[in-house]
Amino acid sequence: MEPDWWLELESTYCERIAQRKELYAQYGKKIVDALPGSEGACRELMEMVIQFLTRRYPNQFTYDSNEGTFENRILGTVTQTRRTNPLIVLLENVPEDFLITQGDEKTGLYSLRAGVSCSAVGWNLGTKIGKNLSEIHVPVPDYKERMEFSMDRFFRKMACEKPIQRGSWGLEKGQPLFLQPDTPEWAEREDPDAQRQMDINDVYLRVDWQTLRRLPVSSAIVFNFKALFTPVVQLREEPYVPKLLLKVLREGKKELMEYKGTRLVEHVVEPKLEQWVAEQEDKGWVPKSWEERTLNEDPFFPGWHSCFARVSMDAH
Repeated sequence: MEPDWWLELESTYCERIAQRKELYAQYGKKIVDALPGSEGACRELMEMVIQFLTRRYPNQFTYDSNEGTFENRILGTVTQTRRTNPLIVLLENVPEDFLITQGDEKTGLYSLRAGVSCSAVGWNLGTKIGKNLSEIHVPVPDYKERMEFSMDRFFRKMACEKPIQRGSWGLEKGQPLFLQPDTPEWAEREDPDAQRQMDINDVYLRVDWQTLRRLPVSSAIVFNFKALFTPVVQLREEPYVPKLLLKVLREGKKELMEYKGTRLVEHVVEPKLEQWVAEQEDKGWVPKSWEERTLNEDPFFPGWHSCFARVSMDAH
């Protein structure tokens, strides 16, 4: 991870902050919670985030160290950081989720001790807090067999100066930020009639952009992430990408694809991907003999500059 890009603000900032505050008001500890012993790490994280924001976005954020006041000029708010729960400061000012893990002195295993989590589909903070990494990742295919040992070792040895980042993707109907199994919206995902009525314009590529870093004072490891949504129809203009996605949907490991939930939208997405593959080949964007593989422009695609510029202008 490039540390200067740890936290990024986007055009959805105000909308997302309002959504996070509403979720917390409705769900409480399913969104924000902390276990005893995590207080120091929570405050260290808040101070680190404030320091980053005021340096990275000096016109939008300021901090008075004498008074302990954090000013958010985008929202027009001033927060008394010394009298406010650090996790609430993060919830109300940063459109990212933060999960704080700490190591057990006896076992060396890391467990989730505190967090702010508004971007959860199928789980919530209340179902994960207090659990160690292997317990948290029970639903993830192959985690125990292929990743448990290496992840525990990685957490123990992770250095402060070597933060990392990754993206986790899936396909969703609409833009569900926080979706729980006991809600009508979740039931609709399993409703055959609702699936038959789904339109390609209803489907989005969701990418959870994630970073992982160790805090220098408490030695806690912080996992932060945010959900980004892109209409699947935009892939029509991205050379090679429809063919790649089609291959993954059809040949990806069954358990993994079920975990991602792609089966809920595959019947709508796959025919369109086939159409877009043919279009791109007819236009000469993609050779008809091309075998799916990692792109030379990875993680981008040919012509992404003009596509990105057009999308940015549309957003403004």
